[in-house]
Amino acid sequence: TVKTGKSVGIIGSGPAGMAAAQQLARAGHDVHLYERESKAGGLLRYGIPDFKMEKHLIDRRVAQMEAEGVVFHYGVNVGVNTPMQELLDKHDAVLMAGGSEAPRDPALPGQELEGVHYAMPYLVQQNRRNGGEEASDLPILASGKHVVVVGGGDTASDCVGTAFRQGALSVAQLDIRPIAPAKEDKLAVWPYWPTKFRTSSSQAEGAEREFACATLGIEGRNGRVTGVKCARVDTKRQPIPGTEFVLRADLVFLAIGFANPV
Repeated sequence: TVKTGKSVGIIGSGPAGMAAAQQLARAGHDVHLYERESKAGGLLRYGIPDFKMEKHLIDRRVAQMEAEGVVFHYGVNVGVNTPMQELLDKHDAVLMAGGSEAPRDPALPGQELEGVHYAMPYLVQQNRRNGGEEASDLPILASGKHVVVVGGGDTASDCVGTAFRQGALSVAQLDIRPIAPAKEDKLAVWPYWPTKFRTSSSQAEGAEREFACATLGIEGRNGRVTGVKCARVDTKRQPIPGTEFVLRADLVFLAIGFANPV
């Protein structure tokens, strides 16, 4: 590689930051990656559970990138313990690859009850536990509990699989979308990803799946969650009156996507 003499700072060592760092280093630039956590990988390390991606794969890539000249800086929270200006002064260009971490807020009645959590703190905590890192907050564990996961995407699936591994008594997953067809119609949805009924490895472990199901609120007693109030929805995803039902829950995870960077 011919060196350009240019220096680039990248904020965030998740999948985007690491991919960009490797490409920029191979283009001949001097690359510095700034990471808030004590290890690289971002969502790959702290979001995706070990049963989907073993962390030694990230360590191998980091070692490979370091050998290619990429410098990793850990414990650097830009804008918190390190001013942005410091990076701008030091580098010819700064790339922001912090990802979208603020969870989308469903604003459900009863959301403040004990036992209701966003998905990411739960997944991050278990990954820290597996990686031998200290988790600073109170442990969220599904052992011996009836768990309800709100959301139909990958993050929801990760909560399902993690809950089963912790010994949950039951896991139900709520998806507002209708049940997808068994066979996809590629021409009707091209160029988009075709919708068809898919079962993730986590769901195959025994999750009860509810489709065309709206979450109306969380019910509780003495400040603790006891159930999730749901209803069937019409084609416009509006609750159908008279179809309400309550699912028993000791633990609820909200996994309906992310709104913006923190």
